[in-house]
Formats: sequence, C-alpha cells, structure tokens
Amino acid sequence: MKKKRLYYSLNEFLKEKFGEKVKKIPLDAGLTCPNRDGTKGFGGCIYCDPKGSGTGLYNQGKSLEEQVKIFLDLFKKKNFNKFIAYFQSFSNTYAPIEKLKKIYDVVFMDSSIVGLAIGTRPDCIDEEKIKLLKSYQQKGYYLWIELGLQSIYNKTLELIERGHTFEDFLYAYEMLKKDNIPVVVHIIFGLPKETEEMMMETVKILAKLKIDGIKFHALYIPKGSKLEKIYLKGEYTPLEMKYYAELVAEALTYLPPTTVIHRLCSEAKIEDILAPLWVTKKMEVINLIRKIMTKKNLYQGLNYRVIS
Repeated sequence: MKKKRLYYSLNEFLKEKFGEKVKKIPLDAGLTCPNRDGTKGFGGCIYCDPKGSGTGLYNQGKSLEEQVKIFLDLFKKKNFNKFIAYFQSFSNTYAPIEKLKKIYDVVFMDSSIVGLAIGTRPDCIDEEKIKLLKSYQQKGYYLWIELGLQSIYNKTLELIERGHTFEDFLYAYEMLKKDNIPVVVHIIFGLPKETEEMMMETVKILAKLKIDGIKFHALYIPKGSKLEKIYLKGEYTPLEMKYYAELVAEALTYLPPTTVIHRLCSEAKIEDILAPLWVTKKMEVINLIRKIMTKKNLYQGLNYRVIS
C-alpha cells in the first residue's frame, strides 16, 4: 500500500509541472510599499524588517541584472537547469506599470528562467497590473502572485499595522482568480492576541477559497522593527517551536490536497532577529512538523471535507 503523502510541497509541484527540479531565485527590485512610503503609513507592519523580508541586495548596489546572474551562476553549479524568478522584497506590484514591465522583463534575459513569482500586497493589485501579468502567461511563462494576508481578522490586521483589510484581500484575490492567475497566500501564526481557534479559522477560510498555495510563517522579532520595541517592553511573547509545529500540522489537515505548500515556517538569520531563535533552524522545524504529522496520522486534506 502506497504511503500517504503528508503534504503537497512546492518542490513536488514544480517537478510535476516541469519534469525536473526547479529553483527559485530571490530578487530585490528596489521597490517600496504603501505602508512604508507614507501613502498608508511609515515603517511598514510592526514585524517588517529594514530589508523587506528579502535579500537587501538592491541597497548593496546590485542591479537586477547582476542579481539574476549571481543566482543563476550559483545554482547552475548545483545542477539546476530551470528557474523561477521570485520578486521577494517589499511590494512588487507597487510602481507605475511602465516601470514594472521593465523590471519583470529583465529576468527573462536567460532562457533557463521559466516563470515569475511576485510577492505583493492585496491593495497593490488592479486591472492594469493584472493585464501586464497575464501577458507573461500568454508568452508561456508560469506565473504566480503571492499575497500577504497574515490573518482574516481585521482587528488583528489593524493591531499589526497592516494597512489593509480582509475585504481588500478578497477583492484582489477574486480579481486575480477571475483571470486564472494562481495565488499563494501568506499567513502568520503567533500574531498578538490571536488564539489557536483564530489561527485555524484563517486556514479554514482560505481552504474554502481553494487557494493555489500557502506560506506559513511564525511571527519573529526582527532587529529594527516596531515589534522589537514591543518585545523589549515585555508586551509580546513568541510561540514555542513545538507549539508552532503542532499548529502547522493541524492546519495542513484543513487544506485541500491540491493547495501547494510553499513554506512551512519562517526563515531568518540569527544576526537579524531577537527572538525566537528557533526560526533560524528551518530544517529542525520542518522535521518536527513531519514527525508530529506521522505520529498522529495527520496529512494534508484529512479534515478538508469536514469544512467544505
């Protein structure tokens, strides 16, 4: 009897789609965010780090062309032949359409790049930008959009100074799906004042939407973030690793088997954060999640019919 798959990983999905391993290359286009430049706020969400959860290479003087070449050279030496260009830092649809087109076009300077992944916010999506995104699909490139949601609860989004609502997310999501653009949703476990029930409800609502992909994050405290001050005053306590792993293991059971799991946990460098330090041990966290799922006979989709 075939062993039950614990969850549908991104590596598995890409291998099925392209017939071989595909590597994402993280890119920093030097863009910003309406929650940082004063349009909606300054300094970003309370957990936003100065690099916008990216490489910070643009501010180090590396052009987009240089970044693409650096990562292609690095990963081709590791026997990867196909790549997804991943615009990771800040909000990568937050610019005039002409500028966005120039930025996106750069990555296809190498024929080994077969797709485009764009991280952004729900309030940075409109019909003009969707039309541009569709043009890459029509040229044969694989494309997905990553929307930062974090929680379905507006009171939480306000508390973390997110600058948009759950309704904003739904509007952007529906626009993208209407044009058949795959959407990957980011959520965070351990947000201030959120209970386990609230965290699971976020997952269950996303399951009902049948999202294409998901990224799970644990809230951690980046140095230089607004959350750092809250943490140092003793007003926030991060999740323990075991509890986080148990939450993710349970959450996976509510998701459709077709939802691709792009990430199981946050990833941070020890020199960039204050706590919890376990988020710097990505493989330990993943292995613990898998161990818990195996021990409890859990797998992605186990409880999906219950909520659908």
